[in-house]
Amino acid sequence: MKHIHFIAIGGAVMHQLALALKRQGHIITGSDDEINDPAKSNLAVVGILPQQYGWFPEKINNSLDAIVLGMHAKADNPELLRAQELGIPIYSFPQYIYEVSKNKKRVVVAGSHGKTTITSMIMHILRHQGIQFDYMVGARVAGFDQSVQLSDAPLIVLEGDEYPASVIEKRPKIFFYHPHISVLSGIAWDHINVFPTYENYLGQFETYLKGIENGSPVFYNNEDAEVQKVIQSSATHLQAIPYNMPAFHYDENGTAILETKEGDVTVSVFGRHNLLNMQAAVAVCMELGISEADCYMAIASFTGAARRLEKLLEKDRLVAYRDFAHAPSKLKTTLDAVREAYPNHTLVACFELHTYSSLNEVFLKEYSHSMDAADNALVYFSHHALQLKGLPTLKADTVQKYFDREDLVAIDNKEALEKKVQDILKVASTPVCLLLMSSGTFDGIDWNSVCSQND
Repeated sequence: MKHIHFIAIGGAVMHQLALALKRQGHIITGSDDEINDPAKSNLAVVGILPQQYGWFPEKINNSLDAIVLGMHAKADNPELLRAQELGIPIYSFPQYIYEVSKNKKRVVVAGSHGKTTITSMIMHILRHQGIQFDYMVGARVAGFDQSVQLSDAPLIVLEGDEYPASVIEKRPKIFFYHPHISVLSGIAWDHINVFPTYENYLGQFETYLKGIENGSPVFYNNEDAEVQKVIQSSATHLQAIPYNMPAFHYDENGTAILETKEGDVTVSVFGRHNLLNMQAAVAVCMELGISEADCYMAIASFTGAARRLEKLLEKDRLVAYRDFAHAPSKLKTTLDAVREAYPNHTLVACFELHTYSSLNEVFLKEYSHSMDAADNALVYFSHHALQLKGLPTLKADTVQKYFDREDLVAIDNKEALEKKVQDILKVASTPVCLLLMSSGTFDGIDWNSVCSQND
């Protein structure tokens, strides 16, 4: 049993690691200057919610075995400074995950997009087959009570993020996992506050691949030209195994049906990107010893990870989905998927500029024509979000210009967005598919209420 203290315990995945270690019997304490639900409730239930918000260097003493440092903590954090002064071992989140999984077989899913879905699919297949494993995934997954699990299982499945590990360890999280089996799902420039040029961003994946042990299998998206380049330049020492778009068709209800050598397999997700993600998951699970037939039998019941083309509501003449899409490539891919699955619906797409990159005018040009597949394209942003990220103000017409679509509507007022969607729903002459895309919450809009106004 160890005493482990979390600096910035309220993070989405940080608090999940704290809970996992608490379940293992360790003493867990932590601090943060703000903790919101679900982290707040989750920590309170097991008795490790800090009694006061803020940073308390007096909590840091030589009785601690380790510090886990979250990305939210700054370099001058008083608890961090005290820990450094006392020489207490300090780990970033990924460093500690590696520390507790050194003796396990590690599967890491890396790439700019599709990481959460592929990781979730692998987890789903493994559970279906009754295989014991640990995991770390960046979203809630149906059938799993938490997003981090640690046990004595010999296998761990990790979603690998290219974002920096912590304020004192600026290298990407994926550098610390040292996979035995890896996936590279796609590459599209993101996180411009950390990776100011595309070349700099691309270089992180090259370094990641070069650091993997010789002969290890890496399954890569053969439909992505940038992935192909990186594999050719940096994976010559690995078993580089491509995966491709499977043969499939949609039935009259918009249900995707895979055409496999085992016969047709009806699946519960749709969109070319999700079917491609499925191929990566199946390839990994076959590498782990599961037969192809068993993989497809299992994956047929996979319904998706939270906020990854998650169905929000369905009623007469209206279906609504929400998706985590925020980078330009993710936005376009998600829209194309929904357009293909709902060809006879009016597709109303609402996208929130929420990340630092998306709210930065330097990056906005990357969104050119990314929303062309929608019948009605709406882009929302809030001035409060700009202030929080320390960015200059944006004007709606400036945002509209960068999307290169004349009829796109840019909105900077929450109530105006609600009214615009309601007006579109009222006059639609065909059934409507409403697609909500954001890594945020549209400032807390209650979409069930917005959609019910037209009942």
